[in-house]
Amino acid sequence: MNAGGVSRPVASGRKGALWRPDRRQFLTASILLAGSSGCTPSPTRTLRAAEFHPEDYPTSRALLDMGRRLEGYSNGRMRLKLYPGGQLGSERDTLELATFGGIDLNRVALAPLNSIEPLTIVPSLPFLFDDEAHMRRAMDGAPGEDVLKSLAPHGLIGLCFYDSGARSIYNVSGPVRRPEDLNGLKVRVQSSDLYVSLIEALGANATPMPLGEIYQALVQGVIDGAENNWPSFESTRHYEVARYYSLTRHVIAPEVLVMSRTVWENLSSSDRDIILKSARESVSVMRGLWDEKVDQSRQTLAQSGVQVNEIDDIGAFVERVQPVWKRFVTSPAQRALVDAIRAMSTAA
Repeated sequence: MNAGGVSRPVASGRKGALWRPDRRQFLTASILLAGSSGCTPSPTRTLRAAEFHPEDYPTSRALLDMGRRLEGYSNGRMRLKLYPGGQLGSERDTLELATFGGIDLNRVALAPLNSIEPLTIVPSLPFLFDDEAHMRRAMDGAPGEDVLKSLAPHGLIGLCFYDSGARSIYNVSGPVRRPEDLNGLKVRVQSSDLYVSLIEALGANATPMPLGEIYQALVQGVIDGAENNWPSFESTRHYEVARYYSLTRHVIAPEVLVMSRTVWENLSSSDRDIILKSARESVSVMRGLWDEKVDQSRQTLAQSGVQVNEIDDIGAFVERVQPVWKRFVTSPAQRALVDAIRAMSTAA
């Protein structure tokens, strides 16, 4: 993966650029940089990785696996220090830290990247992928490489994709079988124009909100529901309040592991190769852990008495979101990426 010849990011006042960091972010970056082995000559280099999920989550465990590979391939010269559970802030916070080298590695969802790089919108489009197998083929192939490479002008080096499962809708009111069942419901979404437009196209009132605030918002009636994958619905314990899980599977977007371009460009080519190799070999580990976690979450939810239902006519949902596609797929590059992904469908 060669980052050469790509222009540097410009000032954050530019449309589409990353947000300005606040004082807390600068302090966090200062702490991390002060302890960085890159500041003084050292036989070892510790790469610091930010992860919002807890330490036992599949993505966190995959990063730990990457660290073991990194240490082995480098004969102990490189190591990985994981900061799980959002210790370094939200995904938006840690992305900003990564762009100026405050941290080295960052596992993030695609949603925070949608506002800065249009190609990241494509894998997040509703009903783009047939299933998770289709998503994996596309993201492991040329379409995924195109998305990863598109991050370089924004101060990030895309290393690989991790799974995030199929997102479906859960709520406190009752089963969702038709789009009309969502009319008037307040549904939490990620802070992303795409997700807001998607949920509103289906007839609900989209409510952007941090993940950590959802449980209390459900209890207090601030929102009626949210949308997420099986493991997130279970691990957050949102099912204790929202007892209906409707398998819309409206988005099957991956998550992405990125590295600070500032850090990357100060590494030797051999060290870059080791990092990329270690990251990509961790993908199969993550997917195995992910599939196990999905099965475990399904069992937990079944035992809890959550009502799970399939959708009567998924075509009605697909039709409702066509305006979302028209709004967000606007460039030739995006259309080419959509075509490439669809060509890898089992139905193609």
